[in-house]
Amino acid sequence: MSLALSSPNMSVFSPAGAALAVRRSRWPVALLMALSAVLSAPVQAQSQPNSGRSITEWLTRMHEASRQRAYMGTLVVSAGSAMSSSRIWHVCDGTQQMERVETLTGAPRTTVRRNNEVITFVPESKTAWVEKRESLGLFPELLRTPSNQIPEFYGVRESAAERVAGHLADVVEITPKDALRFGYRIWSEKKTGLVVKMQTLGEQGAVLEQVAYTELQLDAPVRMDKLKQLMNDTKGYELHKPVLRKTTADAEGWRLKETVPGFLPMSCHTRDPEGVPAGGAPMQWVFSDGLASVSLFVEPFDPARHTQEKSAVMGATHSVTRRVGSHWLTAMGEVPAATLRRFALALERTR
Repeated sequence: MSLALSSPNMSVFSPAGAALAVRRSRWPVALLMALSAVLSAPVQAQSQPNSGRSITEWLTRMHEASRQRAYMGTLVVSAGSAMSSSRIWHVCDGTQQMERVETLTGAPRTTVRRNNEVITFVPESKTAWVEKRESLGLFPELLRTPSNQIPEFYGVRESAAERVAGHLADVVEITPKDALRFGYRIWSEKKTGLVVKMQTLGEQGAVLEQVAYTELQLDAPVRMDKLKQLMNDTKGYELHKPVLRKTTADAEGWRLKETVPGFLPMSCHTRDPEGVPAGGAPMQWVFSDGLASVSLFVEPFDPARHTQEKSAVMGATHSVTRRVGSHWLTAMGEVPAATLRRFALALERTR
């Protein structure tokens, strides 16, 4: 779920584009152009449920639901003062997933995804951005983390079922066990497990962000061949393909002198490494606890651009900037500010 923070041609690798990447950890890329909130009325005469599912079972059910259903709908999201909405089409044939998103507010753009291949069309500038993304879908790190530590850092509490976009949904609250991460309240369609609404919760249960469908058709007649045709139709568009190189923080000369409990390194990339000395290329280092993600963007210090260390917040997304020797760090994630500060202060150069 994204805020309208980026320009149409913003690279997802850039620190400013990190607000987009952070939200990709929870929802399919089709949701990235959305933002707003919707209220759902509670179902009357529902007793307090107790399914007996563990937190891992709940999250796995939600994660798998989007991989097995065809659906289409309108999604709205809100975070801070930013709002937007999108129309979404999703289809899966068992081996491939495809999605299409059309923005309904803000600058017109269309994003199409096939598994980890993503292309975003910007009609106004006649440009198209082609990427490959490792982390897609709802809570993707749940299955990618080397060991499932989620129950160590989160608990689960079930509530009475409610209706969202005309569908009866289970309501589950994912509660953090420390102050280093946020909580979540999730509505998943009762029969399929598909997530139809989610809130990110701060202190005392305050809603920081909310994503919800206002209209949703399950088992919709979405055709994969039509989406493939749309994805390949780049005639008249100028194509941009950011060059990313997979690496490790150690190879780039960086480490954390102190780990942040629960957060494991998931990936590390540099951008456009050709002709750039080791350690000179901008680097993105991603961490996750299975639900929340943090990105550390490191680039050479530029006094013209990097004028002041600061912190910022929009919805659940916090960011912290800091000079580290001859480099500039931007830490960003859907975690409390104190968590980002721990990452920022722990990062150090090894050479």
